[in-house]
Amino acid sequence: MTTSHKAENIFPFESLIKCSDRHVLNGHRSGLLWFTGLSGSGKSSLAHAVEARLYRHGIRSYVLDGDNIRTGLNADLGLSPEDRKENIRRIAEVAKLMVDAGLLVFAAFIAPFRESRDFVRKLMTSWPYYECYVKCAIEVCESRDPKGLYRKARQGEILNMTGISSPYEEPEHPELVVDTSAQDLESSVDVVIRFLLDRGIIYCRPAA
Repeated sequence: MTTSHKAENIFPFESLIKCSDRHVLNGHRSGLLWFTGLSGSGKSSLAHAVEARLYRHGIRSYVLDGDNIRTGLNADLGLSPEDRKENIRRIAEVAKLMVDAGLLVFAAFIAPFRESRDFVRKLMTSWPYYECYVKCAIEVCESRDPKGLYRKARQGEILNMTGISSPYEEPEHPELVVDTSAQDLESSVDVVIRFLLDRGIIYCRPAA
């Protein structure tokens, strides 16, 4: 039986292995790079392409992807503003644990509300966290429509569709902007890799 009261007598155990120890073991730092943008902007494609290139060079990373999370951990959540915020809250908590475990985490989620993205930033205060705005005009996203969501939204089959019947609040101060309507996937991956190098997350440039 669930309860709305917070659990009491909780005493987190402090690990004997520190995050910095895992950085030494891995040969790179951990961190969270959050890809935010409209559906169809290329968030997931970019995150997975970056992960694949890093993997070939022994860098331990993992992608948390919107639809994948909603089939499991967040299968009980809908698309209301409240559920969207809870969706992001849970993802952020999972990502924080993975970063502490020494992984470079890529989160690919629309995260349409600034309030939710601000929550993630505050949660990650003690860990490297970067917001990447995958910028793409809604007209371009809608022309791609890889999942057919925009078509269904236009036909009234989907409610609360971001960019159509629900707002997307653009990031005001993202650490990185990747314009996927102006460059191809490989060029976008290069931009992200260069950013990770500049921030000292990885130490050598993984070749394509």
